[in-house]
Amino acid sequence: MIVVLKPNPNQAQLDNLVDWLKKHEITVHTSNGASQVLLGLVGDTSVLDIDLIKALDIVEDVKRIQEPYKAANRKFHPLDTVIDINGVKVGGGHFAMIAGPCSIETEEQIIEVARAVKAAGANLLRGGAFKPRTSPYSFQGLRGQGLKLLLEAKKDTGLPVVTEIMDLSQLDLFEDVDVIQVGARNMQNFELLKALGHVDKPVLLKRGLANTYQELLMSAEYIMSGGNEKVMLCERGIRSFETYTRNILDIGAVPVLHKLSHLPVIIDPSHATGMSWMVPTMALGAAAAGADGLIIEVHNDPAHAWCDGPQSLTPEAFAELAPKVKALRKLVVDNAQD
Repeated sequence: MIVVLKPNPNQAQLDNLVDWLKKHEITVHTSNGASQVLLGLVGDTSVLDIDLIKALDIVEDVKRIQEPYKAANRKFHPLDTVIDINGVKVGGGHFAMIAGPCSIETEEQIIEVARAVKAAGANLLRGGAFKPRTSPYSFQGLRGQGLKLLLEAKKDTGLPVVTEIMDLSQLDLFEDVDVIQVGARNMQNFELLKALGHVDKPVLLKRGLANTYQELLMSAEYIMSGGNEKVMLCERGIRSFETYTRNILDIGAVPVLHKLSHLPVIIDPSHATGMSWMVPTMALGAAAAGADGLIIEVHNDPAHAWCDGPQSLTPEAFAELAPKVKALRKLVVDNAQD
């Protein structure tokens, strides 16, 4: 339920309303817009008398909503959420370029790639320490040692870091990580999501291989309902009948998720296609569609990468792509302002 307040509501009356709602075990999310204040009510609102609320002097209107997700819903939060990651802003017109290797292999590798992507324009560094793999015989990542190397690259370059968590038991190791990534396979690991709801860190939540937009937003709701509203949604490709590419990149997710939710939307063209030669085209398509950022795999020697080499750009290819994305993004923003 959404309560639309009249302009400049009396603070004492507002406090009384909020206290009354809380007595009914309703959680109240306040959204301050340019001209209106909205109260998003989460809980069993069936116990509330809508007519009674409407009759209050400070209330302009009351609306029920049908979607099961509340905190992630744009109806509750009309303005785009902007997430600040150690000075790097994402969403609300701020664009993030996240780049780095699929898997951290050596200190020399991660630092070399980190320096290269930063020089090319990336403002966040990705690198996998814990790797969920289809085969138990594939490289599973350097785990704790990988995190240490990633943080060395952060210290060397100053780039905030993004890396994936696979299990709740690993959470203590992520204390110095700037953005915790939840991979596609864990999108509905609800115990992990609930725990991340109590962590004061941005979360990059990837859409599952066969999950709907609503299911993705409900997973975001798990995190946000715990108090952590710093969630970024990531489209990384969905499974289809076509086998030529690794997955199918759903570019339509960008406008749809922006319509349904206020959260930033990031596109991963590397996992979506599985082919490095397609990554630049898909990255530009995502930027043109209005994505709030890209997460791209970059490796200094893709032919010998320990993981996902075929979908990784070289540092040179990334350096060629980055200014094109920046220029296209500027055109999109300028056009939206006209």
